[in-house]
Amino acid sequence: MASSILLLLLAAIAYGVYRYVSALAGNVAKAKRTGLPYHVVPLSPHSPIAQMFPFWKRLFKLLPRRYWEDVMPILMPDWHFRDNYRVFEKLGDVFLVVCPNIIILYTANAEVIHQVTSKREAFPKPVKVYKILSLYGESVLTTEGPVWKNHRKVTAASFNEKNAALVFAESIKQTEGMIDQWLGADGRGNKTIKTVEHDTMSLMLHIIGYVGFGLQLLWPGQSLPSDADARQAKYATLKPPGGHTLNFKQSLETTLEKILMLLLTPRWLLKHLPFKTTKDAAEAEDNFVKYLDEFLHDKIDDVKKGDKEVGMDIMGQLVRTSYGDRGASNEKKGSSKLLKLTDSEITGNAFIMIVAGHETTANTIHFLLLELANNPAAQRLLQRDIAAIFGDTDPHSWDYESSVSTLMASMAGACMNEMLRMMPPVVDIPKEVAAAHGQVIVRDGEKYHLPQGTHVGLVTTAVQRNPRYWPSKPSKVAATGGDENSSDIHDFVPERWYRKAAESPDGENTSEEEAAVEGADTENYGGFEGPDTSAQLFRPVRGSYIPFSDGARSCLGRRLAQVELISALSVIFQKYSLELAVDEWASDDEIKNMDRAQRAEVYRKAQDKSREVIAGASSLLTLKLHGDKFVPIRLVPKGQERFVDWMDS
Repeated sequence: MASSILLLLLAAIAYGVYRYVSALAGNVAKAKRTGLPYHVVPLSPHSPIAQMFPFWKRLFKLLPRRYWEDVMPILMPDWHFRDNYRVFEKLGDVFLVVCPNIIILYTANAEVIHQVTSKREAFPKPVKVYKILSLYGESVLTTEGPVWKNHRKVTAASFNEKNAALVFAESIKQTEGMIDQWLGADGRGNKTIKTVEHDTMSLMLHIIGYVGFGLQLLWPGQSLPSDADARQAKYATLKPPGGHTLNFKQSLETTLEKILMLLLTPRWLLKHLPFKTTKDAAEAEDNFVKYLDEFLHDKIDDVKKGDKEVGMDIMGQLVRTSYGDRGASNEKKGSSKLLKLTDSEITGNAFIMIVAGHETTANTIHFLLLELANNPAAQRLLQRDIAAIFGDTDPHSWDYESSVSTLMASMAGACMNEMLRMMPPVVDIPKEVAAAHGQVIVRDGEKYHLPQGTHVGLVTTAVQRNPRYWPSKPSKVAATGGDENSSDIHDFVPERWYRKAAESPDGENTSEEEAAVEGADTENYGGFEGPDTSAQLFRPVRGSYIPFSDGARSCLGRRLAQVELISALSVIFQKYSLELAVDEWASDDEIKNMDRAQRAEVYRKAQDKSREVIAGASSLLTLKLHGDKFVPIRLVPKGQERFVDWMDS
């Protein structure tokens, strides 16, 4: 009996080894036929087993060095941001990773990226990767094919210039609320702020509360106006309303903070684990789900009563599409008809837009404020442009239509573009070759045939630092460390966006008006159709700048995100400067007695540490600082600066 069991076990092992080897050999043969460089690894870096048991990499390194030395960096966590284009310098700007169960193409080549993003049906989004995000219902993010097309056209109706103007005004209002928190009770500022990431998260949470649900969320010390309706009071109050243990802001804030835990942990387990953090996550989600359901039914009641559309309210607009006259009329439009969204699809889309529009933009403004404190000269140029556009006028008088194009072409737009170039919220945009048949990509005039099912990784952090596409000069940051030959392509240099097209490396075409890609999807799915950057600034080669992706599946909310960022910058830097806090190296009294050379030395220490902390960012859902990492800053009224009004770098 024992011998029979042993034989069966050995047979199973032998069969497993045979399957593994034959699958690997088959994928190697497919990779060879593509003509692209390829590297063989024993396990897919995307595999949960590979991620849970990293010791396999040690076994891999027992092989001769030539098998693993070059490819090992991409098997490490966070390689997209940590190594960015440096990996592609060794492996080529398009290469394959071959595993037993999958072939992965990684690329930092703009021409290839443009082809992939232009052909939606040939290179669809791998929806199984996103199924985890269908927690509250299917959405524009979690679907493909005809279902996605309907979700896209329905949701796109909310993303227009009228609503962008509403977001502009709300962003101004909420940024002023954040500034009040930083100034403190005495309104003087000049205090060390260690909560920049939390505060920018709250800023975007308040804006997204308005964008998603039409709510006016409050900062500490604020109160609703006396004429606020009962519903606003219910959702904005600090006291939880009936049926809830948390107020709306607490439930939404904690749900977003714990989102990865909520996505990965079964509900029954989450509620029974004996940890405060899991109990907090479960409580927040329970409350948030109830709020979503209440919002949905409130909006349905509004539509049935015939209430007119007021303000910016994505969930309300989604409900009107399915329950209002527009939904009914859409059914009569033949080829143009839109299917109504189900209730779960409405909540699913509202949730995804909150998740996608909250942390991504919050992280960008967080890093942008830190980099402006790191780079005094850039900060002064930004203040100069804001002063030229708005002077000392009240921000509430600023007009969106007359100022948005000017802001996008100013240092505000350049700073935003540069931050998104250096630290895009999503470091790797996943696609795949359609399962029906293989696809051809063209790189520098050569055709390469990709087998069906190939996973495609568009590495944003690499192509956006590819020296082939980006004008660069010697790095001032590296020069302070003794490296005179380093390029500034890895530095925050907003002025890069004012360089002429002729300065682009290798004479690349910098216009976005390239020849159409054969087989490109040209259907209009709605949403903002303009370019990602101002025509007055440097225009990157199509495919080399993709912080919002590109093509039909580009980010629906990109215009709103841009408006949030440039309006926040304008409000902050109209009257204030940002400086790194130097408390670790000198007290306020010690700084008063320093000359400029001594102050510069202290500030450079703060810059070095700040840049080191930022370089330690990592990506789970988005690129951000994780754990207890932070960079302290000070908000200083203009004219009271200690450092940034005279330092050059």
